Amino acid sequence: MVRVCREMVVGFCSPKYAATFLFLAVFVFIYLLFNIDLEHKGRSSYPLPKHHLQHRFCSFQPLSPEDALEERLLLDSIAWPETPSLSASLSLEQTTHPAHSRFTILPEKGGQQWHVGDQLEVMIKMYDFHGRPKKSGGDFLLARLHNRALGAGVAGKVLDHLNGSYSAVFSLLWEGSAKVEVTLIHPSEAVTVLQRLTREQPDRIFFKSAFRSGSVSEITTCNVCLRPTQQPLCNFTDLTTGEPWFCYKPKNLSCDTRISNYNGGFNGHLKANEEKLFKSGNNMKVSIQASGFANVTIFPKNKDQPEVKSNIVQPGPAGYYYKGVWQSISGPTVRQFNTPSVINQCLKGKVVHLYGDSTVRQWFEYLNKALPDLKQFDLHSSVRVGPFMALDYANNILVTYQFHGPPVRSIRVPAIELHYIANELDRLVGGANTVVVFGIWAHFSTFPTELYIRRLQNIRRAVVRLLDRAPDTLVLIRTANPKAMLLREALTNSDWCSLQRDKVLRAMFKGLNVHLLDAWEMVLAHHLPHDLHPPPPIIKNIIDVILSYICPQKGS
Repeated sequence: MVRVCREMVVGFCSPKYAATFLFLAVFVFIYLLFNIDLEHKGRSSYPLPKHHLQHRFCSFQPLSPEDALEERLLLDSIAWPETPSLSASLSLEQTTHPAHSRFTILPEKGGQQWHVGDQLEVMIKMYDFHGRPKKSGGDFLLARLHNRALGAGVAGKVLDHLNGSYSAVFSLLWEGSAKVEVTLIHPSEAVTVLQRLTREQPDRIFFKSAFRSGSVSEITTCNVCLRPTQQPLCNFTDLTTGEPWFCYKPKNLSCDTRISNYNGGFNGHLKANEEKLFKSGNNMKVSIQASGFANVTIFPKNKDQPEVKSNIVQPGPAGYYYKGVWQSISGPTVRQFNTPSVINQCLKGKVVHLYGDSTVRQWFEYLNKALPDLKQFDLHSSVRVGPFMALDYANNILVTYQFHGPPVRSIRVPAIELHYIANELDRLVGGANTVVVFGIWAHFSTFPTELYIRRLQNIRRAVVRLLDRAPDTLVLIRTANPKAMLLREALTNSDWCSLQRDKVLRAMFKGLNVHLLDAWEMVLAHHLPHDLHPPPPIIKNIIDVILSYICPQKGS
């Protein structure tokens, strides 16, 4: 490659082909850099380390005192209100029923006028299938305020009073009408089941690896949480980060012969009658009706009258939609990047590294489609897990995408392509022209929260190292988002699990020079149905937020 480049510089190559050769040479060079495997993966079948922690049958390496303290504090901070214990003779009639439950806009007697800048408070009261009031908390509710005609929407904040009643608080941010919408995601009894499943069946999503040497091949089960058997293990714990991963050792092959990893399937088990707690349209993701009116009229801001604020202390929203466009409150002014030329102007000279699950992959796909001059190089990789790379040679724009390391619930992935985000960040030089975007959440919902905390601790350390050596590097972090749910999704990737991990992520990166891309609120506030992979209008708004961080409006 060097010889080819030197010949082009001194004129030995024909000018007709020089640009093409240079273009390909740059691609090959970047490809080699992008795929150098600096991760050291253990491939021993030795026993597990003696000093490891056990979460039932999940194996974790010991933490430093500081990390262990943080883990305890994080787990305490996301502790869910106590939920009912479930007997073997569980009766659906005694569980939360959204059709009997009601919300009321306060004050109940009416006569209140609301203005832009005020806060609207709603009281929610939950009842069971017999119409009897619930006496305890723990139901999982989401709320939003919206006006479909205006393309306006904002997420509400829900507070559990632990007695069967809840409050939802909304910031009033536009003039005109607004409708309150409250949704029961899970009754408290379903949360009890989800907690038990994570405690007793963290391996309900299991994984497989193929091992091959010559004509001999075997397939074994892999996981962080492998049930103890007499079968020896292959220890694929990453030696740099300590991230654990194990496979049952093949009978006739060594651990070094592993060639791929893939999702083996679902093997979860519910107790009698528990499936009734996860009925879409009955008690899962069901709207709660208003007692009285559900709409309010918002008048222009009144300078002479104090703003109406809820006496419930709640942080404000990250932003809101108006005319279908996201208006950021906690971030930069969101610019509209509606044409390829405007996006190219923003990204010119930039290297954008995307890391994470398929919800981050969507952004690579968007940019690749939106920019005609951004050419994806065929790495012969999986269309679902990558890695991907695209280059606009004229504008000096490079965009890469790399899936996060195990667990990966996907089709067959070459084992050599399993890279941990922390290790990838440690390879970056960084700088003012480098943008790092990552999101990691959807593949961790069946595992103990401790696994997720430890993954983020490793990533955070790598982010700190990156910002220490290159403070001008822009780091953006995607949050989780609500999704559509049927029974299978509820048991493997519930919004409740996503919310718990989302709280952990926000807490762990607070105070660092990084920025959150609040996909949770951007999906919740939008009128389109929830989806694990948000639809194009939401993706376009998120891309505009990302580009607004890269190229902020002057003076903002």
